[in-house]
Amino acid sequence: MIADFVAEFAKLIASHPDDVKVEVEEGDEVTEIILYANQADIGKLIGKSGKMIGAIKTVISGCKAKDGMSYRINVEAL
Repeated sequence: MIADFVAEFAKLIASHPDDVKVEVEEGDEVTEIILYANQADIGKLIGKSGKMIGAIKTVISGCKAKDGMSYRINVEAL
């Protein structure tokens, strides 16, 4: 559910939405969401001073209250 949200949100921001892919690595306490995108879109997804990715993290932190799982997001180039 969270990974789907991140993927759809990233596709709206990216200039190359077909290149956006998401992988999920679940751990005991932290679920890591790895967002892969075209090199040209990395700056857009992170945003100026990390504000865009910070906003995504803020939205996701609301899910922590619901299911108790912590989430970590990493943005990487394809």
